[in-house]
Amino acid sequence: METRIFGKTGAKITIITMGGCGIGYVDQNEADKAIKLAMDNGVNMIDVAPTYGNAEIRLNSWIQKYRDKFFLSEKTLKRTKRGAWRQLNKSLEHLGTTHFDLYQFHAVSTMEEIEQILGEGGAMEAFKEAKETGLIKNIGITGHNDVRILKKALEQSDDFDTVLLPICVAAIVNPNPVNDFNKILKITREKNIGVTAIKAISKGRWRSDPIYSTWYEPLDTQEFIDQAVWFTLSQEGVTTYSLPCDVKLWSLVLEAAKRYKKLNDKEQEKIINLAREKKFQPLFPE
Repeated sequence: METRIFGKTGAKITIITMGGCGIGYVDQNEADKAIKLAMDNGVNMIDVAPTYGNAEIRLNSWIQKYRDKFFLSEKTLKRTKRGAWRQLNKSLEHLGTTHFDLYQFHAVSTMEEIEQILGEGGAMEAFKEAKETGLIKNIGITGHNDVRILKKALEQSDDFDTVLLPICVAAIVNPNPVNDFNKILKITREKNIGVTAIKAISKGRWRSDPIYSTWYEPLDTQEFIDQAVWFTLSQEGVTTYSLPCDVKLWSLVLEAAKRYKKLNDKEQEKIINLAREKKFQPLFPE
């Protein structure tokens, strides 16, 4: 699988990341099959969080055996120095590792959270101390619902090595400052910040009873997944795309990644027009 340099981290990351969310809500046997599938396809990055069900536990034995094969990224929802330190240590214990290659502020969604994180007694203080002592190697931030929050954070601090956010064709169908990922990609290119994309195969919020464990309605045919994944990975500055929160979709995404080719502007426009025709909708604003 193709690899790309993950911004300032300097790590060579596969264009697909193993999203821990997908394995957090299945039993160990099903999780093991999904993890093996990702590894067999060459995936070398894992992105996990304490809020992803039992994901940390499901990954423990794999991390014990293959720690040196993975760039391991973890997250926290804690915004204070004390809270972040406590959760960092718990996650290290749950995964049975001595360090994380990347530790991220999870789902930052308000300006107030940024002020708390970066202020006195905020979680950034814990992150910096952990980086100095080798418990984490890089610092990241993630967001899901308003890219303007991420833009503010990246402009306000130079401590971020990576960012994770929705980058999908559905956002282009109905452009809005809330979902304009291009504003973020401009900054990440200027500052050499690594980018993890999420929600690439989203076609909108569920308009019927969910049949997958994703909170959005995903594409689920190879043809459309190919085009959506290729679109996301063709955005200048994107390093990798994290697998969706349902392992039943993983094989389709991995197949698309194996055949990935960068799309030119004309090919991207064709996919955008198809998304409009199929009535894709951005996840935010609602």
